[in-house]
Amino acid sequence: MKETGFSDIGRIEAIRLLFEESPFKNERIKTEITDGFAVTSGKMLLEGIDFNLVYFPLKHLGYKSVIAVTGEIYASMATPKSLDIVIGISSKLDFPQIKELWSGMVAAATEHGYQGVGLDLVPSANGLSISISALGEVSSKTISSLPTPKTKDLICISGSLGAAYLGMQALEKGLKEFEKNSEQPSLEKNRMLIGAYLKPELEADIPSKLEREGIHPSSGYFITKGLSDAVKRLAKDTGLGAKIYADRIPFEGNSFALGKELNIDPISAAMNGGDDFKLLFTVPILEAEKFRKDFQTFDIIGHLALPEAGTTLVSPDGVEFPIRAQGWPDED
Repeated sequence: MKETGFSDIGRIEAIRLLFEESPFKNERIKTEITDGFAVTSGKMLLEGIDFNLVYFPLKHLGYKSVIAVTGEIYASMATPKSLDIVIGISSKLDFPQIKELWSGMVAAATEHGYQGVGLDLVPSANGLSISISALGEVSSKTISSLPTPKTKDLICISGSLGAAYLGMQALEKGLKEFEKNSEQPSLEKNRMLIGAYLKPELEADIPSKLEREGIHPSSGYFITKGLSDAVKRLAKDTGLGAKIYADRIPFEGNSFALGKELNIDPISAAMNGGDDFKLLFTVPILEAEKFRKDFQTFDIIGHLALPEAGTTLVSPDGVEFPIRAQGWPDED
């Protein structure tokens, strides 16, 4: 069978062919929660808003869409169980392209231990869209072992911030240069930053590793809309303040050079940019040394504080600036 247009294959046969070479069956896992809690996470990705197919490889996009919901599962100290995916397909995309997108989804789902994947294909008049939801499970034992957040709990993140936003801006600049001069832009020097945007990596099975090492985070968040947003959510949920130290925020090596070229402050990109896809945990200070030893990919960037401290970014010379984030009211 020549796998070209959906009109030749049909929706049902297209779905069958997609699952034919994957380790999954097209079904929902009926997870029985007998001694724990279900955790859900959902995301909608829209062409022209969340991604540009001119420079976004479809396989990377599929992989990233699964990571986008898996991070929320891990932040809740849960184990991934199943995925439900609906792909809205525009007329400009044929079966081989959707197969490429699907291959990235399967790769990420396999890597992060999902047991089942449900898929549906629907037409879309407004470009490619991806609706994806994840189900995870967290045991009662895990929930009962997590301490209440306290002042001086350390704020820890799983990698560099601002890289994805800067990488996306580099791609947009390259696209404008190509449209103007019809010359392929050189992007090699920003390869790591672009990779952070196109194919974000997330260490598999973080909750189990934390449990094995006897480390009990007091809270967890998935950074997708900038560090400021995550810190604001942290403060709101805990009723505490938070201090972030600017000189502790980790950056990819070329962030400041690219930031200067694009006239973007990398610290602003870290605080307010998006798509970093990093985990943020608060860790009791008594577990700090063990955490530093066993989780060396994480960086300690601040700590919880008394409520009256608010949420602040502390400059290298000790000046404190209120943290602001889109969608949140300014602090007095």
